Amino acid sequence: MENFSLILAIVVVTALAFDFTNGFHDTANAMATTISTGALKPKVAVAMSAVLNLVGAFLSVEVANTISKGLVDETGIRPEVIFAALVGAILWNLLTWLVGLPSSSSHALMGGLIGAAVASAGFGAVHGDVLVTKVLIPAIAAPLVAGLAALLATRLTYTFGKKADGKAAAKGYRTGQIASAGLVSLAHGTNDAQKTMGVITLALVAGGAVAPDSDPPMWVILSAGIAIALGTYLGGWRIIRTMGKGLTDLQPQQGFAAQTSAATVILASSHLGFSLSTTHSVSGSVMGAGLGRKGGVVRWSTATRMFVAWGLTLPAAALVAALAEYVTGLGNWGTAAVAVFLVASSAAIWKISRREVVDHTNVNETEESPGVVTTAIAAVTPPPATPAHPAAEELAATVPASSSTEPAPSQATV
Repeated sequence: MENFSLILAIVVVTALAFDFTNGFHDTANAMATTISTGALKPKVAVAMSAVLNLVGAFLSVEVANTISKGLVDETGIRPEVIFAALVGAILWNLLTWLVGLPSSSSHALMGGLIGAAVASAGFGAVHGDVLVTKVLIPAIAAPLVAGLAALLATRLTYTFGKKADGKAAAKGYRTGQIASAGLVSLAHGTNDAQKTMGVITLALVAGGAVAPDSDPPMWVILSAGIAIALGTYLGGWRIIRTMGKGLTDLQPQQGFAAQTSAATVILASSHLGFSLSTTHSVSGSVMGAGLGRKGGVVRWSTATRMFVAWGLTLPAAALVAALAEYVTGLGNWGTAAVAVFLVASSAAIWKISRREVVDHTNVNETEESPGVVTTAIAAVTPPPATPAHPAAEELAATVPASSSTEPAPSQATV
């Protein structure tokens, strides 16, 4: 009984740690465009998002029930399986945060659960119909729907705003952007915080602490909401920079259209119980808003890296979770070894991140790399001639150059 209580406590703490990483990993979803357009100062933006994430955690439990009751078979799932799933999700979150890629925390968690469950009980432990209808299809549809909605909303906004006073319109759009960003934060709490609630509830069911088919207890809802709010306040500045400045350049009109479109999609999915990726929704809406403005562009090199990360999230988290499950299956020492590996890996990633610090003071700075043509030209163009010595440079600056028409001095002949 003591061993069971210890492993269950470890699972709950690890789940809250994942929720914390989910918070700072996904802050960009709500506040990147608001920060990049200057509608809110960075620290104010993340504080507002943190509070609304906490509020949103109490609004619904539909997504939590999808995780705890629908995705994997509750029977035969041990707490160690859930612990292994969380290890895969946390490490993927930290790696993508390190490189500033807005990948999906939701799909990292889904992948971890699938990989650990398959490693423990085989493919029959995963409910394929739920995986397809409530995870994979929304993963593809969400960025497309949000992107198309944002594109249309951006074009309508510019069309109807042509005759509006410039300063008054800009102020109004900034206000609307703040409101829509708050709505995204609220929606994020109703969707992503519930995923951790679902995982903890699944662990409690697996450990026999609560009855099967139970809704998340109140202490689970409260702790998950607080964990994601704290993570959100921490910032996740690397991904905010990518989402706000690295993907496209947004004006207040575009930011308002992007945030409103994303919030609508996320709230609708939460109501239906879809385990939607808020990252996919917001990224799609940002790209749609970027294309919706005449002359607007999307930096497809950044978008391509982001798409690759999206495609790798489920299988990468599943693979790490499956390996972790194999090690935990070796006994208590295996579980301890996985825990030590998780802590050591997280510390190493954090230490690497300190080599180039990104925070609220430089989040809107971008370093544009030169294009291929520019690089090629620079490689073949000889540098300008320079004097061999500083003294020669000074002499060249003080002695006037001889006229090209001046006759050459006569040469003596022998």
